[in-house]
Amino acid sequence: MKYSDNALNILTAKFYKGIGNAWISKNLKGYESIETIVSYLNKTIKGGTTSVDEFVSLKNKFEKILVDKFDNELCDGVVALGDKDFPQHRGNVKESERPNFLYYKGNIDLLSIYNKNITVIGLLNPKGNIEERERNIVKQFVKNDATIVSGLAFGCDSISHQQALDSNGKTVAILPSPLSSIMPAKNKGLAFQIVEEGGLLVTEYGNDFKNQMELSSRYKERDRLQALFCDTIVLTASYAQNSAERWKMFGQKLDSGARLAMGYAKDYGIPRAVMYDEHIDNNNPMFDLNRDIIKEQKDITILTKENYIETVEKIMNKKLTVKTTIPIQKNFFD
Repeated sequence: MKYSDNALNILTAKFYKGIGNAWISKNLKGYESIETIVSYLNKTIKGGTTSVDEFVSLKNKFEKILVDKFDNELCDGVVALGDKDFPQHRGNVKESERPNFLYYKGNIDLLSIYNKNITVIGLLNPKGNIEERERNIVKQFVKNDATIVSGLAFGCDSISHQQALDSNGKTVAILPSPLSSIMPAKNKGLAFQIVEEGGLLVTEYGNDFKNQMELSSRYKERDRLQALFCDTIVLTASYAQNSAERWKMFGQKLDSGARLAMGYAKDYGIPRAVMYDEHIDNNNPMFDLNRDIIKEQKDITILTKENYIETVEKIMNKKLTVKTTIPIQKNFFD
């Protein structure tokens, strides 16, 4: 597997109490010496100080764990902030939400800032003609050289991945789980197919979740990556947070991660689009979130059955308005 000395340093730094994404983004650029990192840590960590010797010992321990667990067909490598292959996020993302360490399987270059990435997401149980319409939209994006990003969940996520593959395109699945334990398990076959056909699996996690609360948090973090690694995010269909109350559909889990991903995109200034046809979707609760976003953002891009071909082309022709620049470092262990 591929990993750099820099990636090991960042992985080790994240072990210390009080060190999270915001601290990494604020203090590290990706090429600091261990002495420099330790000096920064000692200004922050609680309950004592560390030393170069302790840091090196921890680093060697993490390297062994990394190699023992992932130096096989499950993982091609890890990349961290400052590595030449580490993908730059799109949009204006606050420090605490910027990724800094990723495990991957497949072509990590698909997340490049110079690649045109379109996230396509939606609910878990699409009905009626939602799947057909989503497939047509994804097919058109692939035809226009887009890479399709989604979250490997059941329903609309799986449809977007599968249609990208069926259209001979590339697709990226962002996971809430480690590569050694793909979730949902029933989509392992799809995950393997994505990689076999030149796509990418990527996650921030190397270990399994400890409890349901942690898993819930990981889903939210996955949703944010779906937003910050794309040039435009497309919502196919989704219930709103209060759909159960609106439609008296109690006892069902209607809210979906799509709402969070669309919210993150709004916060980051990343273009959003929704699939919606007023004359056929108006009384369908599966489009509640779509309607809410249309009301909220008057200039939202709307993909209909009649305009989706030209609308996809317009989305693809938009120039990337926000680019971030980060220093890079060579990979030492290839």
